[in-house]
Parts: sequence; structure tokens; C-alpha cells
Amino acid sequence: MGFILPLGAFICGLLIAQAHDGITHQIKTILSSLLANFFIPVVIIYNLVFYQAGSLSLIIFSFSICIFLFYLYKKITKNSLHALCFSYINMAWLGFPFAIALFGPSVSAPMVAVYIGGSVFGNIWAVAALSQQQESVYKVLLKIAKSPPILAITIAIFCRIIGIQHLTEHQILDAVYTFAKIGMSFAGMCVLGIWLRRTKVQIQDLIQSGKIAFYKILCGLVICSGVYYWVPIPNIDAYIGVMFLLFCLPPAANIVALETYYQGTGTSAKIIASGTMVSCLVVFIFGVILHLI
Repeated sequence: MGFILPLGAFICGLLIAQAHDGITHQIKTILSSLLANFFIPVVIIYNLVFYQAGSLSLIIFSFSICIFLFYLYKKITKNSLHALCFSYINMAWLGFPFAIALFGPSVSAPMVAVYIGGSVFGNIWAVAALSQQQESVYKVLLKIAKSPPILAITIAIFCRIIGIQHLTEHQILDAVYTFAKIGMSFAGMCVLGIWLRRTKVQIQDLIQSGKIAFYKILCGLVICSGVYYWVPIPNIDAYIGVMFLLFCLPPAANIVALETYYQGTGTSAKIIASGTMVSCLVVFIFGVILHLI
């Protein structure tokens, strides 16, 4: 069942992409908006209210890894945009569905933690990396504070202050959370299907993305091995798969929107599209290996 919903949603997206451009764009916009502004915030709020040990460690891990990957790749390429594509990964509408498909619904809590770390990184570094004019610290902080993940964290903190986590009966909250998880998986994979059906990618783009994926996987193997043996993170055995999944995911889709806004170009579109295609293959292989172990 964990694979049926994401696969069905992906196929649904491919079919929707064949409809009229206006209808396709409208559906993609609605699903993306629901994903970013409702489904993911609900999942974040629920998991932070009913907190699990180890979440803070995963937030720090995710944030730190993104920074490390950014400066590592920038050192090699001298290109901030390419470094951002290497480090700012698609946790929102791709990471969550893949994680649920691979590890089941119980993985939501650690995924929320790594998503928060990556989202905070993206909201800060994307502005700094792509802005042709340096924005003030105040403007950057304001953008971060207004982003859906940060608003969700604020709501979760308020809920914990008033003691929502101590409720013995919260079936309604559980039902909303379950609906959000299903909606998150469906919306993410459906948008992926629409996007890939409409994007033209050449062989050299796939080859380049394959090389980038290889480098990221090598980084993941080294870093996750080091963290597993030397960093005391609670429930590390349950979380290590999710931590490695970070290195299998493609660039965040909103990088191209930010690039267009700040630089007036869209060169990252092919990087994101080809990276997404390669990532689908990488995650599939990862899933096969997980089920064989």
C-alpha cells in the first residue's frame, strides 16, 4: 500500500499533463499550494506537538549537511546557483512521498525534523546565493518568519505551551493528521508526474545529473556512517535510512522560481528536471536494497 498511493498519484499526474494547458496549470497550482500551505504544515504541527526524542538532532543534522554540501560544491564549481541545486533538496513534494513509500507512515516525525532543517537553510541561503543585491538581515529574517514551515513551528510551540500534547483523546487530530499525510503523498507525486511529463531533458543533462547524484551518494555514505557510529542521536537505527535519503533527493523545485525572480534566468530548470528523473531511479534502487536487506 505504501507504494500504491505514490505510484497511482504519479500516473495520475502524467494523465493530467495531457489535458489543456490552462487546466493542467490550475491543477498543479492548487495541489502545490495545498501541499505547501496545508498538508506539510499540518504534519509539522502534529509531529512537533506530539514530539519524539531525536527530532532536534535531526533538524541540526539536516541544516548542517545542507550548509556543508553548499560550500563543498561552490568550492568546486565557483557557482552559487549550482551549489544551491546540489544542497537545497526537494523535501516538500518529493521527499515526503518517497519516505512514506520506503519506510511507511511512521517515518513522518523524522521527516518533519529533516524538512525543517532543510527549509530553514533554503529560506536563508537561496536568498543570499541568488540575490544580485545583498538583502538586509531584517528582510531575510522576515521572509523566514513568514514561510509556512516556520509558521507551523510557531503554532506547534503555542500548542505545546497550552498543553495539547497531554490530551488523552485526540481522535480528531489524528484523523486530520492522517488525511494530511495521504494528501501530502498524493499531491507531491501528482505534481511530479505533471512536471516531468511537460519537461524536455536531453541525454547530457541526465548524464550530468547522474554524476552529481553519484557525488551526493558518496557524501551520504561517508557522513551517515560517521554520524551512525560517532554521534549520539536517539533512535539512530530508526532514523539512519531517512538521513541517507537526503542524499538521494533532487534539487528543490522552487529554486528555478527564485532564480527567475532574482536573476531573470531559468537555467536551473533542466538541472531540477533531470535531477528529479535521476533521483527517481536512485530512490527506486535504494528501496529495492532496503527490502532485500
